Amino acid sequence: MTVDINPASAVARNARYFAESVALTYAGGDLTYEELDDRAGRLSSVLVDGGTGVGDRVAYLGLNSSSFLITMLAAFRVAAIFVPVNFRLAGPELQQVLQRSGATTLVAEEGHRAAVEAIKDKLSIKRLLLVDDDLACPAAAETSGWERWATLLERAKALPTIAPGSYDDPAILMFTSGTTGLPKGVILTYGNVWWNAINVETRLDTHRRDVTHASAPMFHIGALNSFVLRTLMRGGTVVVRRGFDPAGFADDVANLKVNSTFLVPAMLGALARTAGAFERDYSSLNALVVAGAPVPPSLISHFADHGVLLQQAWGLTETAPFATHLPAELTFQKLGSAGIPMPHTEIDVVDPLTLESVPAGTAGEVIVRGPNVTPGYWEDPEATSAAFDAEGWFHSGDIGYLDKDGFLYVVDRLKDMIISGGENVYPAEVERALSDMDGVTDVAIIGAPDDEWGETVVAVVSLAAGAEVTINDVRAHAAARIARYKIPRQLVVVESVPRNASGKLDKLALRGVVGKHDSP
Repeated sequence: MTVDINPASAVARNARYFAESVALTYAGGDLTYEELDDRAGRLSSVLVDGGTGVGDRVAYLGLNSSSFLITMLAAFRVAAIFVPVNFRLAGPELQQVLQRSGATTLVAEEGHRAAVEAIKDKLSIKRLLLVDDDLACPAAAETSGWERWATLLERAKALPTIAPGSYDDPAILMFTSGTTGLPKGVILTYGNVWWNAINVETRLDTHRRDVTHASAPMFHIGALNSFVLRTLMRGGTVVVRRGFDPAGFADDVANLKVNSTFLVPAMLGALARTAGAFERDYSSLNALVVAGAPVPPSLISHFADHGVLLQQAWGLTETAPFATHLPAELTFQKLGSAGIPMPHTEIDVVDPLTLESVPAGTAGEVIVRGPNVTPGYWEDPEATSAAFDAEGWFHSGDIGYLDKDGFLYVVDRLKDMIISGGENVYPAEVERALSDMDGVTDVAIIGAPDDEWGETVVAVVSLAAGAEVTINDVRAHAAARIARYKIPRQLVVVESVPRNASGKLDKLALRGVVGKHDSP
């Protein structure tokens, strides 16, 4: 028996039985399930007419929008692989991702057309489709070489069939952020997407017709597959916002009765600094999941003081994304923990050298196994082989430990560890120690070469308007919280701490920043 778990099939079922239910709330125009399914069906016909078939890659380049989701569903309908592209990539980075994906069709917004034009002769792309019916991103009048989205959809008839999706069929090709090296293409199958949904369904307090909020970039697996895909599969409503606006988010939660959302710590930090943010009604939020970077316990406590319980989770693109989750009722009992394994996922912590499990409380590399874990990297058998061991465990590259009760605490990335004077320093631990410092709005810790110590600890901070912070202030604040050898010896003040679109610290940019500054 073949079970069809294609999300496009689920949307079609919702369109049949709940045609007038609102699928997407978006500034460019709401769409019911009937309208969403029809537009996805029309675009799938356009794709087929252009030669797109099973396994071909269809890329999307643009901000969060209804056209992003329509393109994804259309690709699913014809068993093509959807490639959501980081819209912040510069020309060479964009070229690399599109080349490595082998995409033959690209759907893009006007704001990214020039970047594509500059590299299109070096790509395998045969068709360029331009979204031109979204008031948030109006298209230019002259767009030679591009087929206009609205005209194509208007002329097309919806493809009546949908290719069934089985557990092992690739659905999404998602490139990692590449903050410390070249991005890798993570293959996510329909089974990975499905089992993540089952994990979330079993653990989190969500319901069939929930309203979810999507303001984190959907090219990131956290935003796309924590709630968006599963909400569409279950007949709920997705509030699509092109980006995160703290005041707008607060309004949406209060006015639209949002039940679930995925945010990264930087977004929550911005919300906490927004005037009047905690005067709004958040009572509808059953699942406010925060992940993508280590979450400072001070931030969790700050929101809890205002009646908002953050639910920390941990995972990666490769785990689609949930590997662990901390239930809301354990927020204070296990403050700072990333939680327990998802119901159908295993985790362990091992010594990176011996690969043997380590005792409770001992830091090591976190490994994951389960049906939500990627089968490997796109056309990269070496990277796939390096990431998986003989027993099928995926080695995450994250350092963490399990407490005596089996709750995971994530310390840092293995490759970000600083070795100073023979001591291991985990940047995330120092960042947490400084996260509640007066005047500091964001902080990053990075190692810099040092003749005496091998590496020295450097703090990169951004400050609130009018605030002044010195290295002595930083050292004094940290001294009460962490060991002396972990305390920063240098300070760099920047206007904005560099982060990528996923909210993670951009280590390459940070190293560049540190290299250009002298310590005050």
